[in-house]
Amino acid sequence: MSILVDGKTRVLVQGITGHQGTNHTRGMKAFGSNVVAGVTPGKGGTQVEGVPVFDTVREAVQATHPTATCIFVPAPYTRDAFYEAVDAGLPLAVIITEHVPFHDMLKMLYYGKLHGTRIIGPNCPGLATPGGAKVGIIPNVVFKPGRVGVVSRSGTLTYEMVAGLTAAGFGQSTCVGLGGDPVNGTTFIDTLKLFHEDPATDMVVMVGEIGGVAEEEAAEYIGSSFGKPVVSYIAGRSAPPGKRMGHAGAIIDRGRGTAESKVKALEKAGAKVAKFPYDVPRLVESSLKELR
Repeated sequence: MSILVDGKTRVLVQGITGHQGTNHTRGMKAFGSNVVAGVTPGKGGTQVEGVPVFDTVREAVQATHPTATCIFVPAPYTRDAFYEAVDAGLPLAVIITEHVPFHDMLKMLYYGKLHGTRIIGPNCPGLATPGGAKVGIIPNVVFKPGRVGVVSRSGTLTYEMVAGLTAAGFGQSTCVGLGGDPVNGTTFIDTLKLFHEDPATDMVVMVGEIGGVAEEEAAEYIGSSFGKPVVSYIAGRSAPPGKRMGHAGAIIDRGRGTAESKVKALEKAGAKVAKFPYDVPRLVESSLKELR
């Protein structure tokens, strides 16, 4: 098993004819994803990488029955693209686009919850289940099938963490990149709950960073309800006090959101926290040994 995507996932790509949409459609197909359709208004009837292109999401859904969409539409038009996907009944929307306006995302989050569409992102690398499907832009070569779940706010650290696990011989069940914006469609807690229910996930690697309180909130859930080992890494320990840096979500307020507060909360919850990214595989190994 896995969470959110697997070998049965049928992928739609909105903005497929743009440079990024075309390039990453090629990458998703090379990963093994079943990309069944693309959408670019005015380009209906053409093909990209052998994938049929439609003018509207509704036409694509009626013809090819996708179960997830990957959105590469420019930020000013992302909200309309998402609404179109929701109105067509798609249950999962992975929004790669960055610079989505804050107020647009608030409206999208409400609209998605109202109609039962889960959002991954925005400003995220997507998600992947090795041996199943990838919806997004995470490099194919870093993955190996296995039983370690990965959830991360940082795109680049997602790739580094998965690559390090794979090099150490630890495969992944599913990897989810949440995105670093202040408002995300799916949170650490949402993802941890899915991993908790997945019998193919033995433990989770959680990658956080300074800013916001998502990691502290996740620590409360880990300490009270999760029930599986967690290894974490928090980026930003060397950030100068009071300086804003990194993602739009990297904002520290009144002592919460610092690397120190997140590490303290996670350790209190029983998670093992790595000081450096290269420490993570060693902590994963010790956690798995304890399970046995």
